Amino acid sequence: MSRFLIQLIIILSLSFPRGEIIAQDWEFATEKDGIKVYTRYENESRYKSFKGETDIKADITVVSSLIEDVKNFDRWDKDVSEIRVLEHEHGKMIRYYVVYDVPWPFKDRDLCIEARITTDQANGAIEISAKSVPEAVPLNEDKERITDYWQNWFIQPEEKDMVHISLEGFADPAGDIPAWIANMAITDTPLNMLRAIKETIETP
Repeated sequence: MSRFLIQLIIILSLSFPRGEIIAQDWEFATEKDGIKVYTRYENESRYKSFKGETDIKADITVVSSLIEDVKNFDRWDKDVSEIRVLEHEHGKMIRYYVVYDVPWPFKDRDLCIEARITTDQANGAIEISAKSVPEAVPLNEDKERITDYWQNWFIQPEEKDMVHISLEGFADPAGDIPAWIANMAITDTPLNMLRAIKETIETP
C-alpha cells in the first residue's frame, strides 16, 4: 500500500469519530394508539435502543411533572418491583433506584439513575436526561446491576395546546440475557410508558 493511501486512511479515520461511522439511523418498528416506535443498534452493542413519539393535548408542565414523579413507573412498567427515591430537587434533578423482576432462570436487575431536567427559556421545551450512576447504591449479589443505560425525554409545546413527546432510551441488561430476547421486547418500553402518560392525562 502506498504511503499516500496510508496517510489518506489516517486522515479519514481522524476526521470522523468512530461512533459517527457506525451509528445507524432510526428504523420504524411499529405504531399503536397514536404512538410511533423506532429502533436501532447502538454503537458496538448487540442490543437495540428505542425511540417513541406521540402528541397529546395537555399542559407541558403537567406532562413533565408526571414523568418526574418516578413513583409512577411501577404503573408504566409491570416488571418494576421496587422504586426508591434517593435525592430529589423538583424541576431540576432526581436520583433513584429501581429493581426489575426478571423471570427465572435469570437474576433480577437493578439500576441507579440520575435524571437532570432543563427548560429552554426561549420556547418552553423541557428535556429530561437520565443516565446510570452505578455507585449510588451498594451492589446486591442477588441482583445483576445495569450500568450501561441512558434515557432522554423531549417535551415540545405545539399549537392548540398540544404537546409533542419523544422518548429515547437504551439499556444493556447485563449478565446472561440473550440479545435476541431483549431486542424482541424493546418496543414495549416506549409503547407502555407513552400510553400510560396519555391515559393518565386524558382520563378524567
